[in-house]
Amino acid sequence: MTAGRVEAERQGRKGETLACWYLRLTGWRILARRVRTRAGEIDIVARKGRTVAFVEVKWRRSREALDTATDAYRLRRVARAAEGLVGRFAKAGDGVQIDVILLAPGAWPRRIANVGQSGA
Repeated sequence: MTAGRVEAERQGRKGETLACWYLRLTGWRILARRVRTRAGEIDIVARKGRTVAFVEVKWRRSREALDTATDAYRLRRVARAAEGLVGRFAKAGDGVQIDVILLAPGAWPRRIANVGQSGA
């Protein structure tokens, strides 16, 4: 792994930790982190009441870079991975959603809730 890739991985893990703290402070309970499936990886699985969120975390060096941190391809990959995990984390009647948390130094976390939704 290159030095740049190692640093990006370190920053990504830092972003996931900060995102977990943000979610906890806003009433979410963390169920799992870095869950791997054949379709991809889910950064965070969280629950608040009857809602289970599969959360994609993006850390960038600047606020401006956050505007292009996610795209339709990445969100489809997260959605496919989440579909394979719904039965593991959601109960009958729970709402299921895909959220994105965007983080950059010196900026408040930006949470985009329910970028994709399916029923359990």
